[in-house]
Amino acid sequence: MVWPNKITETVDCKQGAVRAVRYNVDGNYCLTCGSDKTVKLWSASRGLLLKTYSGHGYEVLDACSSGDNSHICSGGMDKTVVMFDVSTGQILRKFRDHAGTVNCVCFNEDSSLILSGSIDCSVRVWDCRSRKNIPIQVMDEAKDSVTSIQVSDHEILTGSADCRVRRYDLRIGQMFSDFVGKAVSCARFTRDGQCVLISSMDTPILLLDKDTGEMLNEFQGHKNSSYRIESCLNHDDTHILSGSEDGKIFVWDLMEAKVKDELCHETSRPVHSLSHHPSKPILLSAWGEKMSRWESNQETSTEPL
Repeated sequence: MVWPNKITETVDCKQGAVRAVRYNVDGNYCLTCGSDKTVKLWSASRGLLLKTYSGHGYEVLDACSSGDNSHICSGGMDKTVVMFDVSTGQILRKFRDHAGTVNCVCFNEDSSLILSGSIDCSVRVWDCRSRKNIPIQVMDEAKDSVTSIQVSDHEILTGSADCRVRRYDLRIGQMFSDFVGKAVSCARFTRDGQCVLISSMDTPILLLDKDTGEMLNEFQGHKNSSYRIESCLNHDDTHILSGSEDGKIFVWDLMEAKVKDELCHETSRPVHSLSHHPSKPILLSAWGEKMSRWESNQETSTEPL
């Protein structure tokens, strides 16, 4: 068994609706984003709340931890991107150049830059070391809301409600675009960097070859017609996992595209956010006001969430 298939703990995050759950780089900590305007930092193995970060004026939709775990960036419906100091909880920077809700944020590889995607159809790049609060670059090729963003060492991957996935190759200074037919809710590189996993409304999840745009596989069975539902890969790129609007997590074999498991929560509410541990078969899921931790039957842990 190489995918998480049993709940080991469920935590009421007590921050209203949990909009996103995110592991940090090494999987020792996780972040939750709440409708109560806060970001919370948790011990991923013990379920202990370590710190609460406040500074947004409205719901927080996404957050990311820096590579050295010293900073957190977050974005939300107040149109701002905030950078917090992890240890003190203080706001270090607040960027306000977006014209609409900030849907997604991430750090670059060395955590010197923050990238944010917004409903204003743009991706903005912020220099964490500069005193200026204006973006150092704006990518405005999207024709609708930018819903997803991911950064590798030399590429930026974005998904947009204009039904396109865009990949910016920073080495050669070019942008590549793939049309997928429906509004994109989530786009992720595979861990080997060769393919792109794409979730869209009312369509199967697609696996595309990154360089050619060729469709390699599609994964279906989950429900995704009204909400922004995330998908992800497991720690060794063998299985695809996705939330669903019927309270389930679907697991597919990457090569065969067959449903291997349907993981059921104690609810029929949408499971909209997932985050897989970077090196172990452990998964975090967000639904309603709660966060659940899933493990594999082969991984017996005595620690709670």
